[in-house]
Amino acid sequence: MESLFDDSALPRTGGALRPGAWHLPGWLDAPAQQWIVRRFFEWGSGPVPPHRTAVNGHPMSVQSLCLGWHWSPNRYSKTADDLDGQSVAPMEDWLVRLGKQAVVEATGDLQRAQDYQPDAAIVNYYDVQAAMGMHQDAQERINAPVVSLSIGDSATFRLGNTENRNRPWQEIRLASGDLFVFDGPSRFAYHGVSKIHAGTAPAGLGLGGGRINITLRQTGLERN
Repeated sequence: MESLFDDSALPRTGGALRPGAWHLPGWLDAPAQQWIVRRFFEWGSGPVPPHRTAVNGHPMSVQSLCLGWHWSPNRYSKTADDLDGQSVAPMEDWLVRLGKQAVVEATGDLQRAQDYQPDAAIVNYYDVQAAMGMHQDAQERINAPVVSLSIGDSATFRLGNTENRNRPWQEIRLASGDLFVFDGPSRFAYHGVSKIHAGTAPAGLGLGGGRINITLRQTGLERN
């Protein structure tokens, strides 16, 4: 399927977009992306299946599942209390290692990467109609990096300011395999996804359309 959207019009220069915000295009190679897609389908058959989280009584357009900690609006829990109360699947060690590698390669700060201990993964699936409004990742109790991985169709990603959901913001194209890291002065920047561009995923990915986004977070909560 040929996309009618010229996503080359959006910037993909990579590097530091501003202090604390790094974009590394094509960070995951094709075999890694394909492997993660297979894991995604395996996660979907886990104890807490993909679901549309309700925010202020309205279901989000993305489908979500979590590892390590279950996220529901404004809180984390070890059980899916807003669904059926099932225990969330555990965080996987390879994601922790991947998060550390992402931080050091984006920031160049080896100590920051060594200290980083992501204990939650929020996995969102966007179909071609889905979007994500401007929001902060602010439920964590520790100011640690947020690592974001994109797989599948390209997305228009909007990176805003740290004060509110309004302008100023900048838009970039996040494509399959891209890494984005928030930290430092951009850790609490508002951000969102305004559009998914159908038909822009690489061939042979195995996803069948849409976009997977994995965000790794360190919650600062006590482990059981």
